[in-house]
Amino acid sequence: MDADVVIVGAGAAGLSLAYRLTDPCAAGVRTRTARSVRSAPRVVLIDAPAGPLRPPERTWCFWEQGDGDFEEVVAKSWERLCVRGPGGQVWESRPHPWRYKMIRSSAFDAFVDARLTRSPLAERVTATVHRLTETADGVLVSGTLPGGRQLSLRAGWVYDSRPLPRLPPARTTLLQHFRGWFVQLDTGKADAASSFDPDSACLMDFRTPQPEHGLSFGYVLPLGPDRALVEYTEFSETPLPTEAYDAALRHYTSEILKLGTFDVLDTEQGIIPMTDARFQRQVGRHVFRIGTSGGATRPATGYTFAAVQRQSRAIANSYRSGAVPAPPPPHARRSLAMDAVMLRALDTGRVRGADFFTGLFERMPMERMLRFLDGRTSIREDLLLGFATPVLPMLRTVAGLPLLPRRDARR
Repeated sequence: MDADVVIVGAGAAGLSLAYRLTDPCAAGVRTRTARSVRSAPRVVLIDAPAGPLRPPERTWCFWEQGDGDFEEVVAKSWERLCVRGPGGQVWESRPHPWRYKMIRSSAFDAFVDARLTRSPLAERVTATVHRLTETADGVLVSGTLPGGRQLSLRAGWVYDSRPLPRLPPARTTLLQHFRGWFVQLDTGKADAASSFDPDSACLMDFRTPQPEHGLSFGYVLPLGPDRALVEYTEFSETPLPTEAYDAALRHYTSEILKLGTFDVLDTEQGIIPMTDARFQRQVGRHVFRIGTSGGATRPATGYTFAAVQRQSRAIANSYRSGAVPAPPPPHARRSLAMDAVMLRALDTGRVRGADFFTGLFERMPMERMLRFLDGRTSIREDLLLGFATPVLPMLRTVAGLPLLPRRDARR
């Protein structure tokens, strides 16, 4: 074998799995239930060349208790979180012990790359992968290296984090699409806004004009007294042209936030699928999908990073214990069932998105909401959360959902 493990794609999922598999403190550790133990794996991480196959710079956000494994590259964290309703109502809380954290993808890439460089068993390759062919004892990875040379690697296990060419059939598929500006206030101008509160992040601000179908909201993550990431987000069936996002951001920053004069230092833009599709994690005896293509994105929110960490830790632990290192389900069935009902209710218009989410934050403690979004609530807490939603429309949706066929996405 050329490698024990080949990871295709160097986004959040691929980088996270490479990080976990090359942990020098965990190599060779035997667990209580393990029948055998594998030595530290030889890992090859294959990154796409610069161009359309390589993901652009991204911001990944998640909540966590205390310090985590990636504290070194956390760009900013917030202990106070707020949600704003359409009429300007504010629900703010310190959801101790949870903190909301932000990581920039370039910093995370450099952090993981430093570990791979230090490891004698890790290698990072730039190539375009064309085929994954099962063999008697593993997988043949075929592709093209820069300059047109051919790549051919034999691997024991392959983890593919590349985006799927199309989403699996689903009863409901919406898109979370967004564009953000990293803004710097011009505090010297007469129309300058009061400074941002660096300790408080606004997760959802529903004072934005609401579309006919779906919902929209603003999103403000202060990076300092005069700097912040300000985003405009929609949940709907189709994304907008870039100029439409910029128009929405101009309205949000000037008419709602009243920021006054500012410079746009950088931008980010993306599309996240929100779907009750069933994602296939194992696609061969030795080939698995991870990350968004393996179902790690939470259907109700689009959050992915925390689930990717759970998935990558489990794979690494299974590998070391001698078990088949298959990625586990990233989300509990109960969580996915509740998400499917919410998506369907939004898509049919039975509930209005802004009212739905603000109602939840009005009736539920922020700490409980964060635990729910992370899949850590009990059955009793989930039932209480269900009764905090518009009960009759949601019950109608529950009754009709099993009768709906799964169809290919309309996009």
